[in-house]
Amino acid sequence: MEFKTGQLLYENPLASKEDIENFRLEGNASITFPRGVMRIENRYERDEEKERHGNYVFWCDKDFPDNIAVSWDFRPLTDKGLAMFWVSAKGRNGEDIFSPELAPRDGKYSQYNKGDINALHASYYRRNPSEIGFRTCNLRKSYGFHLVCQGADPLPDAKYAEEPYRMEVVKSGPHFRISINNLTVFHWVDDGNTYGPVLQDGKIGFRQMAGLIGEYSDLKVHQITS
Repeated sequence: MEFKTGQLLYENPLASKEDIENFRLEGNASITFPRGVMRIENRYERDEEKERHGNYVFWCDKDFPDNIAVSWDFRPLTDKGLAMFWVSAKGRNGEDIFSPELAPRDGKYSQYNKGDINALHASYYRRNPSEIGFRTCNLRKSYGFHLVCQGADPLPDAKYAEEPYRMEVVKSGPHFRISINNLTVFHWVDDGNTYGPVLQDGKIGFRQMAGLIGEYSDLKVHQITS
C-alpha cells in the first residue's frame, strides 16, 4: 500500500536544550547535545544493579492526529540496550497521557503495557545478549503485552554505524509501517478485534533500555493520505 506525504505538521531539529524544553521525561536519563544532536543515555550506565531499572521514555508534548508519517535520524553509540518508538499513546479512557488522573510512570515497562495507557510501540534497535544470534524489530500493542508483528533488524552494531539512519513510522488507521533508510522492515494491519479497537490519535515518544546511548535529530511529522 502506498502513502502520500502531505502537510508538514511538526518539525524539531532536536539540536539544543531549547528544542526539548516542553518534552516530558519519565525515568532517569541524561539528555545532552555534544555534537549538535540529542544524545540520550542512562544515568546509571556503569552501575549494573541500578541499570536493571534505568529505562525511560521521552515524550513529545504535542498531540498528533491519525494518518501521519513520523521520521527522524537515529544513530546508536553502544551495542547494549534497546531503542523503541511510541505512537497513538493515550489513556485507556481517552485521557491525555499527562493527565493527573493517570497513575505516575517512571520508565518501568509494566507501567506502559499493563498500566492505564494504550499505544503502539516498535523496538527497532535491540541488543540484548540473549538475542545476539537473531535480531528482530518488534511491534507491540498495549494495553497488554501483545506482540503483533516482527521483522528483521537491519541496523548494524554501533561500531559500524558511522552515519545516522533515517527512521520512518507510518500510522494510518489500521496500518502501521516502519522503515529504515526507505527499506520497509514490516507493515502490519490491525483487524481491530484480536487485540482491541484500532488506535487513532495521541502522543509520540522515544524509549531506551538501560545501556544504550543513542543520538536523535531532525524529527518531522507529516500528514499522509493513502
